[in-house]
Amino acid sequence: VVGPSRAMQDVIEIVNKVGPLSATVLILGESGTGKELLARMIHRASADGGPAPDRPFIAVNLAAIPRDLVESTLFGHERGAFTGAVYAKKGLFESANNGAIFFDEIGNIPLETQAKLLRVIQEKEFMRLGGIDTIRVDVRLIAATNSDIEALVRRGEFREDLYYRLNVITLQLPPLRDRTEDIPLL
Repeated sequence: VVGPSRAMQDVIEIVNKVGPLSATVLILGESGTGKELLARMIHRASADGGPAPDRPFIAVNLAAIPRDLVESTLFGHERGAFTGAVYAKKGLFESANNGAIFFDEIGNIPLETQAKLLRVIQEKEFMRLGGIDTIRVDVRLIAATNSDIEALVRRGEFREDLYYRLNVITLQLPPLRDRTEDIPLL
């Protein structure tokens, strides 16, 4: 993440403060502003208070996962949980245990999956699809969107309680047109 502009320096300063924390971070910004780069920077800034930078960082583009596979992808599944589940599979939350998971385009997560995600954030546990065993994880959640997530909440397309759990620390990434002094360095 580079940029000598005051706007980017302010963002970097906040990242350096929140990096060592284990708090959930919500990154807002237009497409192409570098939300995933910022998420990786937050993960690298982690220290004793949060996941160490040598621990897993799993990036998930929720817009690229078919809606009917989101739960299986995130939480895993047991053999026979659905047609085609011929073996048990670990989900991305298990893969990110003791590290961080970055949800790009969090506004695209299906409403029916949001309650399960909320449980992972609150209780740090979940069950695989078709499973009966509770799996505990310690995962820092970093989410990003270019959507107006508050409008999604008002329309009933995004759970308000999940929004508040994600919106612990919010970073607004300014578009390049608002920080033209960064262009030569980029």
